[in-house]
Amino acid sequence: MTGVLPITLGDSTKIVQALLHSGKEYVCVMKLHGDAEEERVRKVLGEFEDEIYQRPPLRASVKRQLRTRRVYYVDFMEMEGRNVLFKVGCEAGTYIRKLCYDIGEILGCGAHMQELRRTRAGPFVENSDNRVTLHDVAYWFVEWEEKRDEKILRSFVQPMEAALALIPKIVVRDSAVDALCHGANLTAPGILSVETGIEKGSMLAVFTLKGEAVALAKALISTEEILDLKHGTVATLQRVLMPRGTYPKVWKSGNTK
Repeated sequence: MTGVLPITLGDSTKIVQALLHSGKEYVCVMKLHGDAEEERVRKVLGEFEDEIYQRPPLRASVKRQLRTRRVYYVDFMEMEGRNVLFKVGCEAGTYIRKLCYDIGEILGCGAHMQELRRTRAGPFVENSDNRVTLHDVAYWFVEWEEKRDEKILRSFVQPMEAALALIPKIVVRDSAVDALCHGANLTAPGILSVETGIEKGSMLAVFTLKGEAVALAKALISTEEILDLKHGTVATLQRVLMPRGTYPKVWKSGNTK
């Protein structure tokens, strides 16, 4: 497989769990084991646009148990002989190799995955202006070693906030930041604004007014409920991203008098 691969460095490894849950997009070459009409192939591809059942293949690194994954779209691109080129957008953890096998079973001729390229991983897209190749990284790293100019690093290293672009966000008051950095759960009084799309049990990102990532959290209520709430816990923290002491401490701890 080739294509997009987000790589985290240093403290940014803390946001890997957010990337693992992000959607993916692939361009795949599927090899049919027998002849099939193009119209029939198009129809069968469309039938997989929904929640599907999958059992990971034998070579998978996870337990082989039946599970569901959502396929957002399957776009037929072209067909030449028994080679079918298509694009698929899917939930993280979807096996395209197994998808090709299942398509072949429905067609009745069998099929396997011939080639695969990941064109999107979460917010990172193959043809975006900020993507870099390994050759770019090698060149700029040598430049940085010679000049030790931090601006050179910014040519190929993005802030970790870029990886959270597609995750619903809650912006909090400056006075709440350090408490969150010490592991306090997010409560309604500390919230300034809320994005749409937050559902109970979903992952969200907590940000400062300056656009800095504070933490990843699990929502206890939806966006609509958060907007109506004046007091109480809104989300439980899953991973603190900002170092303690970045913002001044304005909260009290212990039984002080």
